[in-house]
Amino acid sequence: MTRRTRWIAGLLLAALAAVLATAFVLRRPAPRLPPTAAPAEQAIELAPGDVARGERAELLRRLEITGSLKAVNSAVVKARIAAVVQTLDVREGDRVTAGQRIGQLDATDAQWRLRQAEEQALAAQSQLDIAQRTLANNRALVEQGFISRNALDTSSASAAGAAASLQAARAAAELARKAVLDSEIRAPIAGLVAQRLVQPGERVPLDARLLEIVDLSQLELEAAVPPEDVLALRVGQAARVRIDGLAEPVAARVARINPSAVAGTRSVMAYLALEPAPGLRQGLFGRASIELQRLPALVVPTSALRFDQARPYVLAVADGRAVQRRVTTGAQGEVLIDGRPEPAVEVTGGLAEGATVLRGTVGALRDGTRLLLPASAAATAASAAAAAR
Repeated sequence: MTRRTRWIAGLLLAALAAVLATAFVLRRPAPRLPPTAAPAEQAIELAPGDVARGERAELLRRLEITGSLKAVNSAVVKARIAAVVQTLDVREGDRVTAGQRIGQLDATDAQWRLRQAEEQALAAQSQLDIAQRTLANNRALVEQGFISRNALDTSSASAAGAAASLQAARAAAELARKAVLDSEIRAPIAGLVAQRLVQPGERVPLDARLLEIVDLSQLELEAAVPPEDVLALRVGQAARVRIDGLAEPVAARVARINPSAVAGTRSVMAYLALEPAPGLRQGLFGRASIELQRLPALVVPTSALRFDQARPYVLAVADGRAVQRRVTTGAQGEVLIDGRPEPAVEVTGGLAEGATVLRGTVGALRDGTRLLLPASAAATAASAAAAAR
């Protein structure tokens, strides 16, 4: 055997030994590991604010509407004659009294017309005096037979015409005097000046808007009520109105309900009379909550109701786990929970009184999820379960 042959045979033997060693290792059984324990089921720990009870309470139904404040008494001062504005003594925010003189229009034309009418009245008076003296003389002459009865009738008709002319002249004088008085700008009501629409020196036509005055002693909230809620609305119902800028709500009541609906929207205007309060102004935006009805019912917080399935349901707590309970609901409103008003819904079926339910703050949970209740809620649930047995 040559040296080259011996070298190739050695390589083959080494390769065969490596193959046999690998097969031996692969055929050895794998070491057995000790069995591990199954992972423990984790419980969702709940806060006291995550749970609530289905209990009987007085459900307060409210109607929420919005609108603007409007003064019950307001007035727009208009020009009663066409003239130039001479003076205007008030501005926005000034307080005025009823009948107060607050400005003056140029009354030169009106004064000259008054003087003309008065002179015409004097002339008519003179004509009447002449006609009456002539009538008296003609009566005496008729009695003496110096003139005919026709002349007396003519004198009588002339006197009557002169009297009518005098009355017409006096009426024209009164109209001219009224025009002079109308040149004075006076406040028709007591209140505050809301708008000043003209300035001195401007010539204004008849019925031009000069000022707007509002009386803030009586304010109303004018709001549109949807047609489906009008039937539950009554005059005299109590309400609370929140005004932008005011920290506390203002007490109010339903004062009037418009008998006609608004064309297009079919809503009905309602007017809520507000109690006097500092800071109220015409035009402010308000949100009113009207008390419609107080109904004793089995209620749960609105946040406990879930709608991600075909039918509404709540997550109740049973034996420390979350259980889905399909429920039927009724009216919605507010109840007092821990002394504070909270939105709630009436449950008419599917939930027992005293059952513990989860609020929406816990998020989405699977049916059967293990729960770790707060101490107070756990004691409540245990007492409710004992009572149920």
